[in-house]
Amino acid sequence: MINEELHKRFDEAVTFVNGYTEPIPADLLLKLYAYFKIANRNFENPGSRTPLINAFKANALFQAKNISVEEAMEKYVALVEKELKPL
Repeated sequence: MINEELHKRFDEAVTFVNGYTEPIPADLLLKLYAYFKIANRNFENPGSRTPLINAFKANALFQAKNISVEEAMEKYVALVEKELKPL
């Protein structure tokens, strides 16, 4: 079971990223994407219109494939706090 405090921090970080108006570097976006998908147990096809973007998304998921849901949440929050400095 996921720690309630971690879940709250994860939700806050996701909300922050969703409202972020500055450009986010592509490598950071891909990491956030992978951690978000794993944290939400959503491993569906990335679904982009561009095969190259699909490949980058699939690669990001592949690189993070062996982490738990809780670890994905922790990494997402840490990345947002370190790189985007919101919280």
